[in-house]
Amino acid sequence: MKPGIAAKIFCAMLLMCAVTLLVNGVAGKWVFERGFLGYLNGQGIGRMELLLPRLQAEYAEHGNWEFVRGQRKVWLRLIRPHIGDPIASEALLSAPPLSDQTGAAARFALLDAQHRRVIGNADVDEGAITRPIVVEGRTVGWLAMVPFQKILERNEQRFMEAQVRRWWAISIVSVLVAGTLAWLLTRPLRRRIQGMGAATHRLASGDYATRIVPGADDELGRLAQDFNRMAGALEHSERNRREFMADISHELRTPLSVLRAELEAIQDGIRPMSAATLSPLQGEVRQLGKLIDDLHELALTQSGELAYERLPLDLDAVLRATADGMRARASDAGLALVVSSAPGPMPVLGDERRLQQLFANLLENALRYTERGGSVSVHAQHDERQVRVTVEDSAPGVEEDKRGRLFERFYRVDASRNRASGGSGLGLAICRNIVLAHGGAIHAEASTLGGLAIVVELPLHA
Repeated sequence: MKPGIAAKIFCAMLLMCAVTLLVNGVAGKWVFERGFLGYLNGQGIGRMELLLPRLQAEYAEHGNWEFVRGQRKVWLRLIRPHIGDPIASEALLSAPPLSDQTGAAARFALLDAQHRRVIGNADVDEGAITRPIVVEGRTVGWLAMVPFQKILERNEQRFMEAQVRRWWAISIVSVLVAGTLAWLLTRPLRRRIQGMGAATHRLASGDYATRIVPGADDELGRLAQDFNRMAGALEHSERNRREFMADISHELRTPLSVLRAELEAIQDGIRPMSAATLSPLQGEVRQLGKLIDDLHELALTQSGELAYERLPLDLDAVLRATADGMRARASDAGLALVVSSAPGPMPVLGDERRLQQLFANLLENALRYTERGGSVSVHAQHDERQVRVTVEDSAPGVEEDKRGRLFERFYRVDASRNRASGGSGLGLAICRNIVLAHGGAIHAEASTLGGLAIVVELPLHA
């Protein structure tokens, strides 16, 4: 089984902590060694400054360095005075001891005025630290010290080893503490991820009511919000699918029931086979075919499979051409059809055939449900951003609380706008999908003529 994301985060945090401690330890060890060497060399330089007055006094007493040349005991007495020594100063006596009994002799050297070695360390080179010995304004010699390059003395090594052991102990404890904190931090993360996984499985099994509590406002919280929006969309889609299937079954049941009843009557001899008998059957078949065509058109517009060939065109010209094709229909219905528009072109980017279908459906809807002797008006205007087309008719109207549902499939307001008038209840739903595909908006409002007004807004094409 592969490790989960929580385990990966835990390991990453632990590894990062361990690497940080390792790098910090290596760097700290190097810095400590450099600093400790600097401290030891600083101690030596301080002792050199304290030794200078004693060496000046000894030279002034003897007049040269021959008294100390080759005399190791004398040299050690000079650089390591003892209490009771009349020449040693109080500062020299109180100075901290060197690292071991031979540290002074090993590091210090006495040079004459010409930088020739008199006694002490024989490895004095250009890197040595020197201080002049001045007597009566004349440099009579030099006190030199070979600086520490690395720690060799036993005491200092033990001290360094003790520091390294302490560092390893602190590092191990730090890694354990960091691991514990990382584990505690990843526990809620793991629970949230596992909860999302369980919710995903429930959603995949068809439980579209599944929701996740977002929790904190972080990436996982926003992911949970996105999951909830997806689940809501799937739930809405599933509800629409079920309603759609129920609506189709209901709409198809009526014409099929009529056809079956009429055919059974003819088959049983109740009705004779004649043109008068077949005429209503043909009407039901045409109504059924129109319903099937509308269902197919609606399905295409909803699924996005309907191809749109968007080209620049003048919407006013499309609108007038469509209205001219409906004038005979308006005349037969005893209705007046009036088309008006604001001056100037109305360029839009759209599919001419689908826009003609849009306006034909709106005009057909208005002509079908307007009482004889009434009127249908079409008006187009535009501003800097959009074109607004209003198709309105005279009585009967639609109540305000029902206008928002006009674009739902199979929705009919009342008996004045029903299947008996030849409508399938799908025309406005198809219109809405066409408008949305063109990046526009559509809504219904009260007409100034006393009926219903459908307003279409499409973006203006520059």
